[in-house]
Amino acid sequence: MSPGQFALPIYIDLSATFLYGLTGALAAIRRQYDFVGVFVLALVTGLGGALIRDGIFIQSGPPAAMQDPRYLLAIVAGCLVAAFFRNWITGLVKVFVWADALGLGAYAVVGSARSLEAGLSIVAAMMVGIINATGGGLLRDVLVRDEPLLFKPGQFYVVAALVAAVLFCNLVARLGVPVEKAALWSIGASFVFRVLAIVFNWKTSAVAGRISAGSEQSVLARTAESRVTEPDTKDAGNESTKSEDSDLNG
Repeated sequence: MSPGQFALPIYIDLSATFLYGLTGALAAIRRQYDFVGVFVLALVTGLGGALIRDGIFIQSGPPAAMQDPRYLLAIVAGCLVAAFFRNWITGLVKVFVWADALGLGAYAVVGSARSLEAGLSIVAAMMVGIINATGGGLLRDVLVRDEPLLFKPGQFYVVAALVAAVLFCNLVARLGVPVEKAALWSIGASFVFRVLAIVFNWKTSAVAGRISAGSEQSVLARTAESRVTEPDTKDAGNESTKSEDSDLNG
């Protein structure tokens, strides 16, 4: 397939932008930001990953989001939907999670498709797809002074993006599956994986926690060994004391 054959239908890109813009707006509303803060956080979340993709990795002119006004309209639509449901803020947490799960796979596919279209290798396209999917959330967390969700142990957030990017790239570049069909399959697989991770609480664990657990087990093992050998030492000491007493009495 030639690079131009990897182009995705625009509705997939705009849907991902809308979903990520919605999650950014919801995060801003939960923090009680005003309309400027809501729009800026939605903009950064919705287009941050795409701007990183086009500005750093692809570099084929102005970013796509700056050439087509529909991307900004998708962000505005996400803000309006979030604002309309602001009175149901307690229920918006679930909306945030499901929208984020769906947008994650969509943006991973969009980033991979744009990279293949620009002539990048399959491995590079996978990497850019993951960055495209997680970059906006990373910038959002930095702006609101949260520890980035990307770095913390969690429910396979990056792995879900990896599933979409790897599946899409292999379907279209190696197996010749039509781009739109491959995109929908990959987004669906990523969404299902992410939902299963949330429902069944599949989580990664901290590396430091594993090291600490291993160290703690070794300390406990050494303590147990010392407790086992300690009575023998005491018995030997007692026998030596008894023999000395007998010699003195003799």
